[in-house]
Amino acid sequence: QVQLVESGGGSVQAGGSLRLSCAASGDRITYMAWFRQAPGKEREGVAGIYGTRTYYAESVKGRFTISQDNAKKSLYLQMNGLKPEDTAMYYCAASTRTWGSLLQKSDYSYWGQGTQVTVSS
Repeated sequence: QVQLVESGGGSVQAGGSLRLSCAASGDRITYMAWFRQAPGKEREGVAGIYGTRTYYAESVKGRFTISQDNAKKSLYLQMNGLKPEDTAMYYCAASTRTWGSLLQKSDYSYWGQGTQVTVSS
């Protein structure tokens, strides 16, 4: 069984930075990602990582960086240059599939409880 716990959300002004963390427990995780969901919108993939490969949504490229610490089973999302449109609940997700589309929510069986990110203008 995989369990995911996010931390690091908060409120910042536009242009600020936040670093999200996700502590993972359990085995068989093959790849992980960060998703976000704003009120009234679909949950969307933000960034995914498979080994050394990283993938980003166009809206966050150049501003967000995903990384992982395999020894600590931790996933991170460094968010710089935050914009009000980045405001959302952010979720850590883990997959046990061999391979897939890293930013598709249907690929992921395990989800954290979410951490809120609010960016004010």
